[in-house]
Amino acid sequence: MVESPIFEIFDGLPRQGPGNNKCTEKAFNLLSSLPAGTKILDIGCGVGMQTIHLAKICNDCHITATDIYQPFLDKLMENAVKEGFDDRITTVCASMDDLPFEAEEFDIIWSEGSIFVIGFEKGLSYWKQFLKDEGYIALTESTWFTDEPSPEVLQFWQGCYPDIKSIPDTEKVIMAAGYDLIDRFKLPASTWYDFYSHLEKRVDDISDNYKGNTDAETILSFNRKEIKIFREYPDEYGYTFFILQKNTNK
Repeated sequence: MVESPIFEIFDGLPRQGPGNNKCTEKAFNLLSSLPAGTKILDIGCGVGMQTIHLAKICNDCHITATDIYQPFLDKLMENAVKEGFDDRITTVCASMDDLPFEAEEFDIIWSEGSIFVIGFEKGLSYWKQFLKDEGYIALTESTWFTDEPSPEVLQFWQGCYPDIKSIPDTEKVIMAAGYDLIDRFKLPASTWYDFYSHLEKRVDDISDNYKGNTDAETILSFNRKEIKIFREYPDEYGYTFFILQKNTNK
């Protein structure tokens, strides 16, 4: 088990990042010509709200859900049993940069709010080997929504994720990595407000448990700053959902 205060912070949240079932379904409906028995790999699944919803909307599929934190996977399977999808969902505890799968094993790779951990370009490059020819990747990535972000916002992102790019520049990375862009859409700001309402309560609830723990207090302070920045500048950045298809010519 990976031990870190960050896992306790995000444990107990309905999602581990911004998003909702409506956006998951919108992205899935942009995929076409899926084969019978579609195999989906959900990378960095967390507790798997999107995993469960994919199982609901894709009746003829099997989902392999991966995360590095076993308690997230345990919660996912607990929910899968309740929903009656445990026969179509398998969990694997693994790092997203060291996945134990065969080449071209999956028809779809799904990743909501997690590719930043490995880095967007690296993730696209590494995960491609597990995707069948003309298979899809559907993922969310942080992007600028303005060409001139405010200094405070720019400083924040340079400190936490300097690889954030504009949507057009992100699309260039996608093309260079050997994918065709099928479609994209911005996640509504409401998905961030919903996520942060849960996160803020969680941070407040556990803060006393970590008094004197410098590492934990740093993480909790960062979470508070992250929430504050978004609430002040919700129009300057956010997640974009990208739907890609593996280009067999590259």
